[in-house]
Amino acid sequence: MTPTKTGPRPDFASASLPRHLARGAVGFGSMALAVVLLPYAWPVSLALLPTGLLALRGCPMCWAVGLAQTLSRGRLERSCEDGRCTLKPAR
Repeated sequence: MTPTKTGPRPDFASASLPRHLARGAVGFGSMALAVVLLPYAWPVSLALLPTGLLALRGCPMCWAVGLAQTLSRGRLERSCEDGRCTLKPAR
């Protein structure tokens, strides 16, 4: 089996950790507020839901993957030789 070249991998990381955590707070906060406000002010609730999804870039799992990428950025280095890839601490 020969390795195939793949396109660029998706990158969900932010420029900095505080920026990523702020996006998470806005995203999860607005989605939680949308659920709480649903019985009382459903138009506001419907407006908050897309705001939360936009802040999380589409899904909560994408945000979590981006958090891991943001934390590991610059700390890990991938090297691929003879079809085997390994992760090592960056120099």
